[in-house]
Amino acid sequence: MAEPFVETRIPQQKLYESKPFPAVISPSLPAPSLPLFTQTITTHKPYLDSLLHRSGAVLFRGFPVNSATDFNDVVEAFGFDELPYVGGAAPRTSVVGRVFTANESPPDQKIPFHRGMAQVPEFPSKLFFYCEVEPNSGGETPIVLSHVVYERMKEKHPEFVQRLEEHGLVYVRVLGEDDDPSSPIGRGWKSTFLTHDKNVAEERAAKLGMKLEWTEEGGAKTIMGPIPAIKFDKSRNRKVWFNSMVAAYTGWEDKRNEPRKAVTFGDGEPLPEDIVHDCLRILEEECVAVPWQSGDVLLIDNWAVLHSRRPFVPPRRVLASLCK
Repeated sequence: MAEPFVETRIPQQKLYESKPFPAVISPSLPAPSLPLFTQTITTHKPYLDSLLHRSGAVLFRGFPVNSATDFNDVVEAFGFDELPYVGGAAPRTSVVGRVFTANESPPDQKIPFHRGMAQVPEFPSKLFFYCEVEPNSGGETPIVLSHVVYERMKEKHPEFVQRLEEHGLVYVRVLGEDDDPSSPIGRGWKSTFLTHDKNVAEERAAKLGMKLEWTEEGGAKTIMGPIPAIKFDKSRNRKVWFNSMVAAYTGWEDKRNEPRKAVTFGDGEPLPEDIVHDCLRILEEECVAVPWQSGDVLLIDNWAVLHSRRPFVPPRRVLASLCK
């Protein structure tokens, strides 16, 4: 094992095919300075890449990552290309460099399991999360292996999964003009498409393969799909649950949106409620929820893992960065 990293165990980890999920990396004693940590990331990138590929998620704990700027340095050290946040639903604020806030929806709301930007064709392949301020209680970011979800769903609901594979999903969302911080999907069309110009918004939506219809109130209705709900992960040679079906069906709710209309089969047929809720149960059963500690950095392979957020008692500040 390459110094100055050691793989450690924490109580919340699960074993899948005798591999710990997530992998946890801590410093050998004494803890390195931030410049040494970032330098070591760059030097040992092949090892970290293979660990991420094997485990699906890597938690870096105990390193001196004390601010958003430090976190940005860590993200930069990995050398992944940045993915601009275009087309996503969550209200976010840019913080520094490639770093922005994680979903800013109210603390008493949970954010259901989803795949980072699975509802648009250009999605991140990797996500970084960083805990700047640990929660008083709650506020975990549960993660779950998507091939495990696919296998369990296929075993229990083979006809449903076959329909998903054949037809894909359509996601429908009504956006206000400006951001609505009271909603977990409250991003207005201006910040969703990074413009104040309706023509530019239409062009950017079209590039994403998204239909855009303007509402009388100055908002916009976006229709995305049909797009695949199950994908084949070539690098691991397996099918994965690659959708935000449960998140949309159970969580895309605010004064503009009704969750059951937010996602349908690709042919427009409604989804069976009992099966969606069964999928939610499977996600909860298989997930790992590690309580955040200040300084934690969590790297997720978006092909391998879905994530969510539990309600929390403030304060809590978790930052994020998306990579191609």
